[in-house]
Parts: sequence; C-alpha cells; structure tokens
Amino acid sequence: MIGAHSSSASPQHGLTDRLARWAKGLSGRTDEPEEVEITARARPGAASSREINRRRQLYADIGDFLFAHDLDLTPTNFSVALDYLTGANIGVEKAIRAVMMERGKITNGWIEALAAEQRADEVTPESLATMLDKVEENLDQFTGLMHESRKSAKDYGAALQEQAKDLASGTDGEPVLARLVGLTRSMVEKTRAVESQLRENQKQTQALRSSLESARRAAEQDHLTGLPNRRAFEGRLREEVALALSTREPLSIAFCDIDHFKAINDTHGHDTGDRVLKFVAGLLAKVSDDRCHVARHGGEEFVMLFRGKTAAETCEAVDDVREDLAGRSLVNRTNGERMDRVSFSAGVANVLAYDDPRAALKAADRALYLAKEHGRNRVYLAAGAE
Repeated sequence: MIGAHSSSASPQHGLTDRLARWAKGLSGRTDEPEEVEITARARPGAASSREINRRRQLYADIGDFLFAHDLDLTPTNFSVALDYLTGANIGVEKAIRAVMMERGKITNGWIEALAAEQRADEVTPESLATMLDKVEENLDQFTGLMHESRKSAKDYGAALQEQAKDLASGTDGEPVLARLVGLTRSMVEKTRAVESQLRENQKQTQALRSSLESARRAAEQDHLTGLPNRRAFEGRLREEVALALSTREPLSIAFCDIDHFKAINDTHGHDTGDRVLKFVAGLLAKVSDDRCHVARHGGEEFVMLFRGKTAAETCEAVDDVREDLAGRSLVNRTNGERMDRVSFSAGVANVLAYDDPRAALKAADRALYLAKEHGRNRVYLAAGAE
C-alpha cells in the first residue's frame, strides 16, 4: 500500500485555524476562532474539486505535524514537513522516521541540522564552478611551488659549486665554510616553507576530493527514487560485462516499464505518480545485491542487470516482482481512494549474446514493447536471448 494520510482533522480545521489558535494561545486567549469561509467552489467530483481538497488536506497535515512536534513556524520547518508528508525527499523521510522511532519527537534544532546537511550535499552550478576554480587555484599553487623548489635547488647547487672552487683554489677555508653553512640554512628554511605550503595544499585537496565525491554521487543518483540513474547504470553495465566475460558467468538485462503510468498521473495527480514510482523502485531494489543492479532509466522506466543468471532465470526473478506488485491493493493516500491495479511490463535479454551491450538493451526494450502490445503486466524474453 502506498500509504494513507495520517491526519483525521476535518477540512475546516486546517492549517489556518491552527495558526489562529496558536497565535491566540500566545496572547492567553483560548476561545475558538471563527470559521474561515472557503471562497473556492467546484462541482463535486470534478478534478478542480479534488485538487482543492487535496491541497486543503495537505495544509492541514502540515499544520498537524508542526503542532504535534511543537515546531516553530519557519520556512525551513514547513519545507521539511512538506518533504516528509509528500515523500518528495526520500532522505528526509527516512531521517524523520528514524528519529521518531527512536525519540518519538523531533525538534527545531534537529530540523535545522538536517536542513544544513541536505544543503551541504546539494551540488549547484555555482558550487561546482567554485570547486573547479579551487582546483585550478590549487594546481597553480602546486605548479608555483614546484617551480620555486627547482629554482632554489638550482641556485643552491650553483652556489655550492662556486664555494667548492674556492676551497679547491686553496683560499682561506673558514669564510668558505661559513658561507656554506649559510647557504645550507637558507635552503633548509626554503624547504620547510615549501613543505608547509604543500601540507596546506594537501588539506585543501582532500576537502575538494570530498566535495567532488558528493558531486559525483549527486550526478549518478536519481533524486526521486534514490536509485542509481541512467548515467551510473551505463558505467555499471560496462564493468559487469567485463567481469562476466572474465569469470564466464551469464549476464542478463531486464527493461521494466510501469503500465498506464500517464493515466495514474492524470487520475491521481503527479504527487501520487511520484509515490508510485518510489514504491515500484523499492520493490525492484529489494532483489538488488552485488550481483543484481537496479536503476531508474528515465520516466517510468527501470532497468535491472543480473550477473550469474541466465535470461530465463532473470525472467523468473523479474516476474516474481511483477506478480508481487500486481497483487497489491494500492491506495491514494491524499484522498483515501483505492487505485486501479498498478503493474509493470518487462523485456529480458542475454547481454553476452550481443556484440554491444547497448544492442542487448535495445533487444530487451523490443521485448518489453511486445509485452505491452500483448496485454501488459507480463515479462517477455527477447528472441534469441538464450
């Protein structure tokens, strides 16, 4: 089940009323506020009416959440509550659930820390440009240090040769030795300065490496489902092909597509459509391990890679997930309405039967669309996959 809304409050006791009661509570007043007249009118059952009711219920749920945890009315708290209640951010949702299970309540300070952590992981064009500028600056510093070190070593060598000539010529040795000691001290000081600058440069490089790693993860992860994205999967596919060839193991690929997904969005709204995507992603991810990799390929499409399974065995594994999903009774948690059956179709191909892994993916895609044409909610094996 996708989930049902947790609030039992009626529409007329939404966020507006709660804000009013909260404000009056601060002033010592306990009388009930006047009802707020809803000016919007829509025919019962119309799409506009459902949208108004959905938004009204969401406002009420957010208000209930904030008041239940005694949270301040700040944009940050409102945003986190929205992400949690709509499932828009899977990281926020998991973090809040974990804290509520452990402590039963969240605080303003905890939300601020969570929001700061979320912002720290964000990779924007501006932050990426800043990182690249820092990389260039570090490279310039490193190049300068190397140039300075080479010049110092060259100057030191030339000076030593000059003093060596003086010693060889039989001149007074004490002044020459004194100059040699001075040269050596100067070189030691310069070397220490270079080492200090190199250590600082190393610290900055480590910080940049961490930031770039966050950028890499963000670039290879689907924000909605938390699964690897298409770019990450393509890299994984190349690695798994090389590994399967070296170990002589079978390697199969499955292309999955949620049936009638546009109808789900049109009927229940895009928020519910997003929750369906995350729900299906979760079912597929349950079978993933170091020999099975699942990714969101785009839109309502998912791709699965099985090392160690033949195409026929992969069909069985994917069909088990398909049967699990098709047998579930999902509910739209925004309005409590039962949804039509949600299912997916899939096509499977043997990757090693093709010269190019992308050709195997296309074969799985063709098998998928044959499954769609023959009624959907089924898994087809690509011709010549075995």
